[in-house]
Amino acid sequence: MPLPHATVAALAPLQVRLDEPLHKKTWWRVGGSADGYVEVRDAAELQQVVRACHTTACPLTVVGNASNCLISDDGVRGLVVRLGGELAQVRGVPGHPDLLELGGGLKLVGFVRKAPQRGHTGLEMLAGIPGTMGGAVKMNAGTRLGALSDVLHSVGLVHPDGSVQVAKRSDLNMRYRDGALPPGAVVAWARVYIGGITQEESERRIDEHLAYRSETQPVDVPTCGSTFRNPPGDAAGRLIDSCDLKGHSLGGARVSPKHANFIENTGTATADDIRRLIGFVQQQVWVKHRVLLEPEVQFLGDWDDWDMEETL
Repeated sequence: MPLPHATVAALAPLQVRLDEPLHKKTWWRVGGSADGYVEVRDAAELQQVVRACHTTACPLTVVGNASNCLISDDGVRGLVVRLGGELAQVRGVPGHPDLLELGGGLKLVGFVRKAPQRGHTGLEMLAGIPGTMGGAVKMNAGTRLGALSDVLHSVGLVHPDGSVQVAKRSDLNMRYRDGALPPGAVVAWARVYIGGITQEESERRIDEHLAYRSETQPVDVPTCGSTFRNPPGDAAGRLIDSCDLKGHSLGGARVSPKHANFIENTGTATADDIRRLIGFVQQQVWVKHRVLLEPEVQFLGDWDDWDMEETL
């Protein structure tokens, strides 16, 4: 579908790409096209984009590294925006050597791997997370080493009307895999505490965690990371494994033989294959354990033909 003319006009002079394919931008390598796609380079451009979509009633979808989303085969209506330029950079905070400002579009994998060498220790819990800083805030991302909320100081948010808010960590009711952001807010940057351990200790923790991840998780095939949140007091992978679902396939989608909480694209999967396999896994775990697994993955685009509760 074409973007509304009023939206296109409000976005000038930004370079908006129409009918932009999205499958190559996602970690699952599936999905259709966006009606419009734009990359913003600074806070002013981000404000312009969210304000334009708000005033013209154009749907807005923000994607980071697209590592934790499933995009519909029918694509995404409205405008898809990705943060780059100044919004993907690392900055010190004058007068606060224990703080670091990370742009919402900053990709975490490369940054965290090199952080100890630059004196930025204390962020080991983000090692191996394939998303961006903005996505990490939204999901309160973490690993077995901890969660982002453990080191978060504050975030810069752009609201749908284009206004800017600086929210302290104490302003956000962050929980497991939930950043508790205001509806429609986009993370422009986040400030985190750094320090507390030596470079050597930080590198050791990161190396050990990445080695553990490589041994226990599929890292050489397209996935979105963990598909489901862990239910209280249990592990989604254990529940799925107990249903003998490792290796179970539907179309080109497969429950990973290596870790049951990962769904792989074996090379020919569609978004619908993955979606239906997610529903099947939920159904099987519900039948055996009466536990409803909640997807950690974000569903983007038109999924009106599917209701997860109808699969149970």
